[in-house]
Amino acid sequence: MTEATIQNQIRIALSPYGMIFRTNSGEFWQGKSVFSKEFNKRVLINLRHVDGLPKGFADLTFFGFDGRPAFIEVKQPGETPKPEQIHFAELMQSHGYRAGTAWSVEDALKLIGVNRYG
Repeated sequence: MTEATIQNQIRIALSPYGMIFRTNSGEFWQGKSVFSKEFNKRVLINLRHVDGLPKGFADLTFFGFDGRPAFIEVKQPGETPKPEQIHFAELMQSHGYRAGTAWSVEDALKLIGVNRYG
């Protein structure tokens, strides 16, 4: 199962408990999308370099209806978080926020404090 699939499953499962957003961190390029006759597809023009959220920022940011946020790093089973992702989670936890890694929907639900089985 891909990380994107797990993220989407988590987003659906957590939506009854709050709002959840997919975040992007690091660097990327942004521009205007236009159709190119030369390449016969859409391309970006007027490119500019954009810095996203800081390296290590969680994949998903959750804002619970209870007013409590959570930062969720999503990984495929067997994958481990990068050092900067661990540092980010520890930093958020040190300020009292819920933060951690989820390899499944159940992990994410536990992270936000929901136990579906009692």
